[in-house]
Amino acid sequence: MKYRRFGKTNFNASEISLGTWQLGSKWGDPFSEQDALATLEEAYDQGVNFFDTADVYQDGKSQQAIAKFLKGKQDKVFVSTKIGRRLDPHVASGYTPENLRKFVEDCLTNLDVDALDNVLLHCPPTPVFYEPEVFFAMDQMKKEGLIKNYGVSVEKIEEGMKALDYDISSVEIIYNMFRLRPAENFFQMAKSHDVGIIARVPLASGLLTGKYTLDTKFGAQDHRTTNRHGEEFDAGETFSGVDYATGVKAADELKERLGAGDKLAAMALRYILMSDAVITVIPGASKPEQIERNTVASDLPALTHEQMGIVEDVYDKYIKDPVHYKW
Repeated sequence: MKYRRFGKTNFNASEISLGTWQLGSKWGDPFSEQDALATLEEAYDQGVNFFDTADVYQDGKSQQAIAKFLKGKQDKVFVSTKIGRRLDPHVASGYTPENLRKFVEDCLTNLDVDALDNVLLHCPPTPVFYEPEVFFAMDQMKKEGLIKNYGVSVEKIEEGMKALDYDISSVEIIYNMFRLRPAENFFQMAKSHDVGIIARVPLASGLLTGKYTLDTKFGAQDHRTTNRHGEEFDAGETFSGVDYATGVKAADELKERLGAGDKLAAMALRYILMSDAVITVIPGASKPEQIERNTVASDLPALTHEQMGIVEDVYDKYIKDPVHYKW
């Protein structure tokens, strides 16, 4: 495992980390604390020291499992947690200093820590980025020692750009072979502010494993079944906003032209790491045996100029219109 300095936090984060949306369960399936703890320990054994979670993941059970895992490791591990999506409805007016403080306090309880390493606003509605009092409230909790760093998780590049106006340490954004736009200008802007980039949805909800076909079936409660057109939350969260059939075709062509075989997922993660603005990539895992298939990407050789060109060619051919212009 290789490590990169996580912007102004100065923490050296593992290039491949662990996103815990589906920790201990597949989407929609019951949560297994045993699987969760085993997955966290396996990630740690593979060199992962950065863990991404949220207060809404498994209704707090993800954070509670991380709390048990953290015992004796607090000084070696960095936990980034997201807040805001517990609002119902999830609207800009709910991002009040009082609500933010309550969310932070609940995270402190769930994670059983005195201060949170990093807090991200969890894809708030766009108007939130134009409400300075939201960020001033985060500044105040930082001064009080409740949080050490904070930032934003965003749907749109424009939101990330606006967030750079504030004293943030990180931006979490969708970036993968099917979502290339962040690398055009935004990454350099973030670097100039010493803001670390966390790349989320790195495998386009599994499309970039190259294992899916038009006949693949997902669970009834899986967002890959229920949110293909943004029925539950932003459509860009599911398959990176790519039409499923188009995504399958594009992934198959990538696999063939890159000569990836069964290693397309690892190559897709390594592609993300070709950008030096990206500090860490957060693929998910529900069981320990899924960890190594992700962490191996840190040790792969850099993609060649020809391979990078293939990715851009497939993107331009299948994905760019309309995905590039939406997010």
